[in-house]
Amino acid sequence: MDTDLVVRAQHGDKDAFGILATEAASRFFAVARRILRDRDLAQDATQQALLSTWRALPRLSDPARFEAWSYRLLVRACYAEGQKERRWAPNLRLLPMDMPVVDDGLSSIVDRDQLEAGFRRLSIDHRAVVVLHHYLDLPLDRVADIVGIPVGTAHSRLHHAMCALRAALEADLRPSVREAAQ
Repeated sequence: MDTDLVVRAQHGDKDAFGILATEAASRFFAVARRILRDRDLAQDATQQALLSTWRALPRLSDPARFEAWSYRLLVRACYAEGQKERRWAPNLRLLPMDMPVVDDGLSSIVDRDQLEAGFRRLSIDHRAVVVLHHYLDLPLDRVADIVGIPVGTAHSRLHHAMCALRAALEADLRPSVREAAQ
């Protein structure tokens, strides 16, 4: 991150902030979408985080920590969006994959569906830690700093989230009572 750009934006340079916001917007949206599991909520959280960044930027004490600080604002915006009560609307959109698909038939689709179902069962707190650690590849001490929790709590949330995901996947693999009776 260019700290000179951050300093200029802190002093009201709208062009400098425009560059920062443009660079951050797609990353913010990708992280928010993974945390919230909803495209519309992720767009709202991204917009709110960028607005909060602009408003609070003059108070940022260390421009070198801009990235972690801005992710903290994004996570807070995700929490706020996740708590809002929304009308039910089908969320059936094809989401692009980050990696190329190897066509191995139905099993990869089933695996992704099971993983998505397990991930949706996690709380936003747990999803945020998993996304920041595994998607952004941040070490847990930075994740803890961004989310505003102790490192031990970040470890605990990651551990419990991974256990919950494993349990969800294993539960989906077990035959139902009806299948076992046949």
